[in-house]
Amino acid sequence: MREDVENLDITDVTANWVNAAVLQHQIDERIKALADLSHTPLFFGRVDYLHAPGADKAEGAEGERFYIGRRHVHDAEGDPMVIDWRAPVSQPFYRASKKDPMDVGLRRRFGYTSGDLTAYEDEHLSDPSEAAATSKLLQQEIERPRVGPMRDIVATIQPEQDEIVRAGLAGSVCVQGGPGTGKTAVGLHRVAYLLYAHRERLARTGTLVIGPNKSFLHYIEQVLPALGELEVKQATVDDLVAHVEVRGTDDATAAVVKGDARMAEVLRRAVRSHVTLPTEGVVVVRGSRRWRVPAYELETIVGELLDRDIRYGAAREALPQRIAHAVLVQMERSGEAPDDRVQDAVARNTAVKAAVKAIWPPVDPAKLVLRLLTDADFLAVHADGILDEDEQKEILWSKPVRSVKSAKWSPADAVLIDEATDLVQRTHSLGHVVLDEAQDLSPMQYRAVGRRCTTGSATVLGDLAQGTTPWATRSWDEALAHLGKGEAVIEELTAGFRVPTDVIAYASRLLPHIAPGLTPVASVRENPGFFEVRPTTADEQVVDACEELLRNEGSVGLIAADARIPALTEALAAAGLTYLGPGEETTAQTRLTLVPASLAKGLEYDYVVLDEPQAVVDGEPDERTGLRRLYVALTRAVSGLTVTHAAPLPQQLA
Repeated sequence: MREDVENLDITDVTANWVNAAVLQHQIDERIKALADLSHTPLFFGRVDYLHAPGADKAEGAEGERFYIGRRHVHDAEGDPMVIDWRAPVSQPFYRASKKDPMDVGLRRRFGYTSGDLTAYEDEHLSDPSEAAATSKLLQQEIERPRVGPMRDIVATIQPEQDEIVRAGLAGSVCVQGGPGTGKTAVGLHRVAYLLYAHRERLARTGTLVIGPNKSFLHYIEQVLPALGELEVKQATVDDLVAHVEVRGTDDATAAVVKGDARMAEVLRRAVRSHVTLPTEGVVVVRGSRRWRVPAYELETIVGELLDRDIRYGAAREALPQRIAHAVLVQMERSGEAPDDRVQDAVARNTAVKAAVKAIWPPVDPAKLVLRLLTDADFLAVHADGILDEDEQKEILWSKPVRSVKSAKWSPADAVLIDEATDLVQRTHSLGHVVLDEAQDLSPMQYRAVGRRCTTGSATVLGDLAQGTTPWATRSWDEALAHLGKGEAVIEELTAGFRVPTDVIAYASRLLPHIAPGLTPVASVRENPGFFEVRPTTADEQVVDACEELLRNEGSVGLIAADARIPALTEALAAAGLTYLGPGEETTAQTRLTLVPASLAKGLEYDYVVLDEPQAVVDGEPDERTGLRRLYVALTRAVSGLTVTHAAPLPQQLA
């Protein structure tokens, strides 16, 4: 298929060089999408229908056989050999069961080792004499060692996951899922499915995956290309609101106030305060005639624009046209017959432009936010009844700032500027946005993401128990309201495919303290996993634990409190043990990654050494946030976990 595209000759099929360049770009993208992936089979399953799909079953129509794979594959004549996993005819491969066979006589799973077919396994779903059984191939694929970046799960999608993946484009979905339930994979595969089912629409409107940090995005970046989807953009929330250079930080209290949804109303008031009701009329001179729009009529026009509550910039653009229209009405009454060109000319008249500048002056969002954060009186006027005095003092800068460029903006400040920017000019909306690790966002950050999908839909992924910011999400209903997707369906994934039973059971001891009422994850892995709590007296013993785990197949992550990273770096160097940073791809030579606890979220390793749990807790502003950070760190292991500690363990783990 790829060679067919490579051999296309477009010499005589394009009208000009522009068309040729566009067509060549499309061909190049198609060649990229058809790239071979080493050790990745073209198909992983087979479905034998009792009757041909869509045929009248009463007529005894013969069944059909379909091979299911990551991509559609056809032969030299164009006949399909492998059906895309996203096609409707593939759905029973994921959802059919003994209770509901969905007209499937046989489901076959194929097992591969390094791309070579090594096994297959059959289920006769419509045969009442065959008992339902757990698929060993499925279990082996789930428990396969993790080396390198995150991979697709098209061969192991479970029925409850498939239901979310294939949910329609029109509705938004929120997925609450504990560690290892596959929520990130579900979100990415949902994007791939939507691009398959609504390709033309999403090609026009665009799709975006939002992750918590660059390390996480690097970890997941190969999943969609492996499924042939190359056009999905990836970004962090900080990337979305990068109107200014961020060089500063806020303390937790100030960040919480700045991230509060009430700040949106403070900003709205501040923006609208620039509008000044006119006290004088406007006189427009055209030739020998003078046309006057009195102050009371201007006031009516301004009042109507304010009542419409449209964007500040859009109203400012509409104001000269509204004034010009008032002049044209007078012209028509005097017997003239002006047209649109006359109205445009009046709107550009010097007197009209001067009036618009005085009544509705331009607003620079960054300068506006700067004034709010440095001018106590200006903030007090617009925060009156919204923020109390203590909250206002928390967000005011102690030192004056000369300009927008010299200001040391914090991440929370950048979000405020994004809100102000949207109040002035509408933010472009995409067709679909996937928001991962959403539990860590502030209300104002939710609003920033929501602006990117006002006319589209969203897939929100997260775990309330893993919220590790002082402003972490308390409930999904509240978060979805800030996002502007209050109608979204909330789904919960509770089956754990990644974290071993013993490890998730140990980590779940923290749940009553960090997320009361949340359903603990139930591991479906047959392998209970390796788990050990090991007292230590020196950093060399932590390195020893890493070396022991490296004797196994797969990746090893050494996770520690951020403050412990320098000491562990020295210990690893002294032992001659090479390691990677978070998000870097493991190799056969280097399988150890040193991970600060603050960057562990979303990552996974076959084996994990967790250093000093109490230090992880102490590294956060409060105990609850610290315990949540510890919960994240404890649940990064796929096959085994060693907890090393010189200090006593947190009492919540007792």
